[in-house]
Formats: sequence, C-alpha cells, structure tokens
Amino acid sequence: MKSETRLMNMLNHLLKYKNMKSILTTISAAMLILFLATSCDSSTAKPADHQTPEIKTPTETQKPSAATSQIRFDFENYTQDELPQNWTQSYIGSGDTQWKVIDDQGNKVMAQLYSDNPGHHYNAVVNDSINLKNMVLSLRLKGVSGRHDQGGGFIWRYQDKDNYYVVRANPLEDNMVLYKVENGKRTDLPLVGKGRTYGVDVPKLGNDWNNMKLIVEDDIFTIFLNGKELFKVQDSTFPDAGKVGFWTKADAVTYFDDFVISFL
Repeated sequence: MKSETRLMNMLNHLLKYKNMKSILTTISAAMLILFLATSCDSSTAKPADHQTPEIKTPTETQKPSAATSQIRFDFENYTQDELPQNWTQSYIGSGDTQWKVIDDQGNKVMAQLYSDNPGHHYNAVVNDSINLKNMVLSLRLKGVSGRHDQGGGFIWRYQDKDNYYVVRANPLEDNMVLYKVENGKRTDLPLVGKGRTYGVDVPKLGNDWNNMKLIVEDDIFTIFLNGKELFKVQDSTFPDAGKVGFWTKADAVTYFDDFVISFL
C-alpha cells in the first residue's frame, strides 16, 4: 500500500509539468522509487513456494525388508584351470585340497577336485573380498564323485580355516545338515522346533545339479533345497560378519555354479 501511495503522488506531481524532458525525468524517478519500495516489502516475507524443504535423516530402524544388491559368480570370465583371484583355499585334516575353475560340458564352474582325502578332512574356499553378517546365498551344486563323502555346500561367517558355519547336501546319505566348525571341530546343530536330528533327509540327490539356498538373519539360518524350505537353525557361536564360500568333505569331487550373494 505504501508503494501505491507513493506512485499516485508522483503521477499528480507529473501533471504539473509541461516540459517533456521534465516529464520523462519524473517518470524515471517514480519507477525507481516503486522498485525500491517493492524490494523492501518483499525482503520482509519469504513466499511459501520458496520455503526450505524439510530434510529427513535416516535412522537405524529404517532398514530394508529385502535384499538391496547382489553379487553373482557364474565363473565364465575366470581363467580355466586356475583358482580365481581373491579366492583362498584351505583345509582341515591330512591330505590336500584343489579348488579351480574348470569346464563342465561347455560351462565354467568352480570345482574341488582332490579325490584322495580321508573321511575326517574338510575342504574350504572363500572369497576374500566379501565380508558379511546377514545375507541370502544361493547356488547350483553337483556332487560328481566320492567314496567317503559327496556333495558340499555353503560356508558363511568364516573367521579362519578353523571357525565358521557350514551347511551341506550329501548325495551318499541323501540328507542336509548344518554345522558349526569351532576350533577345527565340526558339530551338527539342532533344528528349531525339532532338536538334535542330524539335519533332515531329502529326496534322492543323485549326481546331477541341485539348487541350494540359505537365508542368514542374525542368529537364524533358514535352509532351502530345490525351492523348498527344509529347516531353521538358531545359533550365536559366530555373531560377527565373515567371509563366504564353498565347502566339501573328504574325497568329494563337487562342482559349484551360479553363486549369488544378496545383501540384507
């Protein structure tokens, strides 16, 4: 309102002049005054559409309910007959271990090939670049041969060659069992709601490909075989993050492929 009053006063003053130059000068002065008045008025209030937006800071309770990202290993881009970079093999017991990428009928896979180990011997290979606590693991596994043992499975929360969790499928016994290996000693763990049963029996595995899946959420481990949930185990021996990888026992020659790690 103040700026409008000033403009009217200027226009009334303008009518008193007969000289055009004076008129133009007065109009210019009036426009300048109006601009300054408007600027002063606008500086005292911020339009609603230019208000600073509220910034919300995430909290620890805002966790995703599903996997947010994945790493996939199909081994096609790795050099044949070599252990891939960033993977480390180890074993417990007497004998040896031999992990490498091989060709399986035109398809590259990770394999454990050493076939002259005694019964109480554990073969392991882990990825040194991945260190996780909670995750979903899935893979295809083929038990090729073995007199003492066959098949294999996942390793997770691997601290060193003597301390980790493992779940394995065995075509010789047609069962799946989840263990902890603590200080080099392997112990099967009881199932939630069932107790100490030495895992569960499964339909005949044979020597072809089978699909395994594991969900790790804090101290609960859920096991699947060929799309079917088999059992859960609850254990807190190894509560911290660790490496992930593959495991076989004794003389089992086993192929692993399409290994997917989903982060929770």
